[in-house]
Amino acid sequence: MIIVLMGVSGCGKTTVGVDLAAHLGWEYQEGDALHPQKNILKMADGMPLNDEDRKPWIARVTDWINSHCLAGRDGVISCSALKKSYRQTITSKQNDVYLVYLCGTRELLSRRLAQRRDHFMPPDLLDSQLELLEEPSADERAIVVTIDRTPNDMVKSICDCLGLQ
Repeated sequence: MIIVLMGVSGCGKTTVGVDLAAHLGWEYQEGDALHPQKNILKMADGMPLNDEDRKPWIARVTDWINSHCLAGRDGVISCSALKKSYRQTITSKQNDVYLVYLCGTRELLSRRLAQRRDHFMPPDLLDSQLELLEEPSADERAIVVTIDRTPNDMVKSICDCLGLQ
């Protein structure tokens, strides 16, 4: 099983992902680490990525998911997956991939980003991400987890929804 934690910057993908993977004893992959360096530099300069920029990143995320599924290895990966087309690409070849959408208000996300240190993405890019975000539709069967609670509570909610301990 692969769990893809998705949402805009500041929603807690990394924090929840690390905690969830540790709780389950699974491997965790930070999706941001799969970005080409030019993408990281572009975002650090305050410029949003476009679809062309995201192609190699989405390919790397897809490769990670597919290789784990084919090897029968469970894992958790963080990936903003803002557009439905990105989510379709990363999940299309596997049946055992579950999307978890970490959802929060603009105000809460903005506060979190303002407090975050040592991350390449500036808070100014939140609006561009929110504009690009296509919330998961019913046919994607994503689990929606609100971020206005503790990471522990979010991990418990995810595990409960997926029938995991």
